[in-house]
Amino acid sequence: MREILGRRRRLRFRRKERTARLDAAVTFAVEWNWPVLPGAGLRTTTRTGTGPSGATRTAAGGALRSGGALKPATRTGAGPACACPDPDCVVPGAHPYEPGLLAATTDERMVRWWWTRRPDAPVVLATGGRAPCAVSLPAVAGARALAALDAKGMRLGPVVATPTRWSILVAPYGLERLGELLYAKDGVPSSLRFHGEGGYLLLPPSVAGTGQVRWERAPLAGSARPWLPDVEAVVDALVEASTSAPGGGSRLAY
Repeated sequence: MREILGRRRRLRFRRKERTARLDAAVTFAVEWNWPVLPGAGLRTTTRTGTGPSGATRTAAGGALRSGGALKPATRTGAGPACACPDPDCVVPGAHPYEPGLLAATTDERMVRWWWTRRPDAPVVLATGGRAPCAVSLPAVAGARALAALDAKGMRLGPVVATPTRWSILVAPYGLERLGELLYAKDGVPSSLRFHGEGGYLLLPPSVAGTGQVRWERAPLAGSARPWLPDVEAVVDALVEASTSAPGGGSRLAY
């Protein structure tokens, strides 16, 4: 009986998670006008074995392929793996696959259709254009940078966090403007990543190979569309936080 009750609780929790992803995707696309699409997502591998032609198969019996050719998998044992065909995927679950990034949309019917078919899919934001962009950095550095920005009294918008990286959402910017901004700096922390035109970012409540995606700074409840800071102000503050840290240097510590 205890096992049955535990299974029921897990099923209810999983249904709740799936509904939360659909609701979040609809909010981003329809209420905030942020173009989204489903990410590749994860599959769980429980064992591996060699099949015909030396192909490595998962517990589901499917050969792992890369570039259309059978290829032995490098992942063994139980654990999450990307649902894309690449067994060596370096960002498991955390990228677009089918459909591709250009399919990102704000159309409610399309969004509902996607997540009805794939309720476990991560929610991917296509950055740039009229959509938010982002500046991301390692999680430890992100915590320190946010503390520095708070100490300056700087107003921030939403901040997305994973166990490995934090991403500060900023107002849309073009590559030309970003290039001019970075060129004017004496040095920029090499740990910074910029998610602009043609880029993407996982949004909560997605789950990827690195773990749960959450809001470190959530959008204000009931806001029609989250306010976003200018990228120049964020980069200026991050560079200053880096160079004024003990020991100085051009990097934000991991």
